Amino acid sequence: MAEFRVFLCALQEMPCHTSRGFAVETPVGVQDIFVVRDNTRVCAYYNSCPHTGAPLDWVPDRFLSLDGSQIQCATHDARFRIEDGLCIAGPCAGKRLAAVATVVENGAVYAQFSIPGRASDE
Repeated sequence: MAEFRVFLCALQEMPCHTSRGFAVETPVGVQDIFVVRDNTRVCAYYNSCPHTGAPLDWVPDRFLSLDGSQIQCATHDARFRIEDGLCIAGPCAGKRLAAVATVVENGAVYAQFSIPGRASDE
């Protein structure tokens, strides 16, 4: 399995308690993801609610509750923990958002994808 890394943005472009969506071109097609930065980490998830598959953002780059403490689905008001994507309220309680691996290196934020069926040395 090969790893594929995509530059998303400079870390300084994402202040704490903000979120941002990205359409990322990968070898398996375009992936809609979003990134959330809190005080201690950068987390990324696919932009798809586990309840309906609908995008989570209510306007571009707005994935968080008003107080910035949770990820919020615009369609059914489901609430998810930032640190692990677990739904803690709403119609999909107990389910999780699909995580995307992130790497923060030299002040840059990257999404890292595993490409199935490809050797890592290709």
